[in-house]
Amino acid sequence: MKEGGSHMTTVLLIIKGMFIGVANIIPGVSGGTMAVSLGIYDDLIASITHLVKEWKKSIQFLTPIVVGAAAGVILFSYLITLLLTQYTLPTALTFVGLILGGVPILFHSFHHALREKNESIRGQHWLVFCLFFAIIVVMSLVQESGDTLSAIEVSGMNMVVMLLIGMIASATMVIPGISGSLVLMIIGYYYGLINTLRSFFEAVRHVDMANIMNGLVLLVPFGIGVLLGGALISKLIEYLFHHYASLTYSAILGLVIASPIAIILNTTALNDLSRPSAMLFLLSGLILGILAFFMTYYLGQAETSSDL
Repeated sequence: MKEGGSHMTTVLLIIKGMFIGVANIIPGVSGGTMAVSLGIYDDLIASITHLVKEWKKSIQFLTPIVVGAAAGVILFSYLITLLLTQYTLPTALTFVGLILGGVPILFHSFHHALREKNESIRGQHWLVFCLFFAIIVVMSLVQESGDTLSAIEVSGMNMVVMLLIGMIASATMVIPGISGSLVLMIIGYYYGLINTLRSFFEAVRHVDMANIMNGLVLLVPFGIGVLLGGALISKLIEYLFHHYASLTYSAILGLVIASPIAIILNTTALNDLSRPSAMLFLLSGLILGILAFFMTYYLGQAETSSDL
């Protein structure tokens, strides 16, 4: 795990945290993939798994990321409905660019893992790649279940449900290529959770103590579930990186490279091509996607070359 240092490093981590937070609430976009693309995935996993043993380094690294992610979720939870309903194609292509910008760095890490063990690309690498690529494509083709458009009601059962979906969401968010928001959409809790968050933020903004307490009754169990799920899956991923690095990178490459398919399908972005403004949307989306690609690539390179 690298150590945090300069103010510029802290600012960069906050910005990257914002991207991860935003990615986590876009159906089809993986927060884990965004962390890989931004070049901080290995350090993120190490910080979580060594939170007790190396708490100072972990807190120093995780704090700006958590702050940025929280800001990204808060700010983007208000924009997500507008962007995905009115500007779906440009939004989807922007996130495709953000994700693909990290692929060159991921390939570099894969080849580094091969060199460390004096391995070459073999059939098992291709098999793992294709298997995990297929998992994302199949998941993206699953029809979402009925989901409530209102906030989740406060009840004892829903507190337990929020704990469980917190564990599910964080586990899937940590795994690159698996979209936690897509999984929540499939099991029918995506919109309910988004609206619960928005209701809580509105209550905080208006200092509505009754609704703040109602929100905390649901969000605290969710937060506990996020911590538990993230810690457990991070331990597993660290083990895989340590013992099966090249195969793990093969799996991550399959997940990441399939992610654009999931984004396009699950945001129904292609429907915008039948609109009168189709060419404008497509052109603006391609421009934003290219800019996003180079931005992610630059941020990932900055992280790789830094002395964090």
